[in-house]
Amino acid sequence: MRMLAERAIDANGHLLAGKPSGPGRRVTVNLAESPLSWLGARGLLTARQLAAGEQLRADYERAAIGPTVTMRWSARVDGGAGQALEPTAAHLAAKRRFDAAVAAVGRGLNDVLWRVVCAGEGLPVAEKALGWPARSGRLVLTMALDRLADHYRIA
Repeated sequence: MRMLAERAIDANGHLLAGKPSGPGRRVTVNLAESPLSWLGARGLLTARQLAAGEQLRADYERAAIGPTVTMRWSARVDGGAGQALEPTAAHLAAKRRFDAAVAAVGRGLNDVLWRVVCAGEGLPVAEKALGWPARSGRLVLTMALDRLADHYRIA
C-alpha cells in the first residue's frame, strides 16, 4: 500500500516537521513504508537480510503479539470445519516460531531487531530509545538480521 505525502527537507536532506511551506526543497515520502523496507530499498541491507526481517515480521503479525484495539472477527461461528489450522493453533505456532527466532538472534541484538522490524521504529528512534550513539544501530541491526537469516536458513 502506498500513502504518499509531501515533506520539506533541510540542506542536509533531513525531514522537517510539519507540512512544507514557502520555497525550499521538498520530497514525496511513502508513509506506509516500513523502516526495514526503507533500508532495503536504499541498498543498506542485502536481500538475505531483508527476507529474514520480513519473515520475522510475518511471524510477529501472525502470532498477534502486538496490542489490539478492537474485537477479533476472524473466528468462525457457523461450526464449519476448515482444512486450515484454527486461529488459536495458528497463533501458537507463529508465537513459537517468533520466540525461537528472537532467541536465536541473542541478547543485545534482539532489542533493536524487534524495535525496527516488529514495532516499525526508525533507526534514529530506536538508537535514542536504547541509549546508543547515533548511526550505530544499522551495524547492530545488520548483525542481528544475519543471525536471523542463519536461523531461518535463508541462503
